[in-house]
Amino acid sequence: MKIGLIGLNQTGKTTLFNLLTGNADDMQAKSAKGSANTGVGIVPDQRIDFLSALFKPRKTINARIELVDVAGFSVSGQDKSSGAAKFLDDVRNCEALVHVLRAFDSNSVVHDLSSVNPVRDLELVETELVFADLEFVDKRISRIKEGKKITKEQTDDLVLLERCFEWLEDGGTMREMGLTAEERQALQHYSFLTDKPRLVVVNLDDNQWSSKEWPMKEELQVAASSQNIPVLEICAEMELEISQLEEEDKKLFMQDMGFEVPGVSMLAYALYRLLGQISFFTVGEDEVRAWTIDEGTVAKHAAGKIHSDIERGFIRAEVVKYDNLRELGSMAKVKEKGLFKLEGKEYLISDGDIINFRFNV
Repeated sequence: MKIGLIGLNQTGKTTLFNLLTGNADDMQAKSAKGSANTGVGIVPDQRIDFLSALFKPRKTINARIELVDVAGFSVSGQDKSSGAAKFLDDVRNCEALVHVLRAFDSNSVVHDLSSVNPVRDLELVETELVFADLEFVDKRISRIKEGKKITKEQTDDLVLLERCFEWLEDGGTMREMGLTAEERQALQHYSFLTDKPRLVVVNLDDNQWSSKEWPMKEELQVAASSQNIPVLEICAEMELEISQLEEEDKKLFMQDMGFEVPGVSMLAYALYRLLGQISFFTVGEDEVRAWTIDEGTVAKHAAGKIHSDIERGFIRAEVVKYDNLRELGSMAKVKEKGLFKLEGKEYLISDGDIINFRFNV
């Protein structure tokens, strides 16, 4: 998964990027200024932690997400574009976008617009996406028109792109345009920002996190819901503190604060859900590993995620449910209870399945 982090200046966006990519000890990276920060984040997962403790492998490999942190948008007024299109081009190839908004107030970290208003900020970010798509389409239209020879396919593209331009110019988004399946197919090689799945992360302070109260909470939830954007609360400052503790201290700290998993874990899970992704696990003395696949993937195709030879020579999938192994504590007890299953190539993989593929090439 490749995820783009976007938002206004001074929201805590780069702190979140550093936490997700494991750079929390080196917080110098650092706010993206003229170019984007890129990194790979390990997806925290208590299931793989348990499996690793149980099998004690030489290697443990979590699922991973690729992250792009673009420069924060600087705005001079509520209805003025900041010209962020050049920054947003860095996330055109991302599969989803995370809008980082701030609900916390701070005298030392002054909001770009001098006041905290996450609803206004969401609208500003959404407007930037529309402007960026508008500029993107305008350039494609100009490129076709300036060509020495326009093909039939380009002529068809031009008609459709001009419709898209008019729609975006009126403030519409590509996901709302109501394109036919044929038209979407024709535009599939374009990457529209306003058509990407999005998630809102609201950055809180300690007190807001504890009380679950923050400015314009209900209004933001309504605004996001109207656009089918999930909202997740996180306290980046607290997450930073947690990341710098020893494991035992982390557990105690989290218990004291009343939550079971770190916010960065919840964010990773939310992104999985947003993109329709699940994980299955392979286990053994050499390696315990999480594999990311699309929900609805059958066993044979999941085997291909590991190696094409395993998919080609697929015989059976030996499947154990994570919850059963967690409850019983060993593979031997799982087998005793008759919970060790042999499945065929059309078996639908479930999130958390522990699988050993039998194959012959």
